[in-house]
Amino acid sequence: MSYTALIKHTRVYQEAREEGREEQAVCLIVRQLKKRFGQQVSEEARAQIESLPLPTLETLSEDLLDFTSLDDLQPWLDARAI
Repeated sequence: MSYTALIKHTRVYQEAREEGREEQAVCLIVRQLKKRFGQQVSEEARAQIESLPLPTLETLSEDLLDFTSLDDLQPWLDARAI
């Protein structure tokens, strides 16, 4: 097995990769919300989004399609508060 393949199986590599996926998901969700509703997500809401694990971010990326306004975001986040 190559050195690169060995590195990819380490816990540190896997955690870094997961963190990168989470950061990408947060950016995409924030951009989708801004485009859909024409306003920025508040800093507080963004911080809450950033704290979500990847599976919950994936759920949010689907659920936001059902939001009728940006006001729907906070109750969604509150229902999933850790």
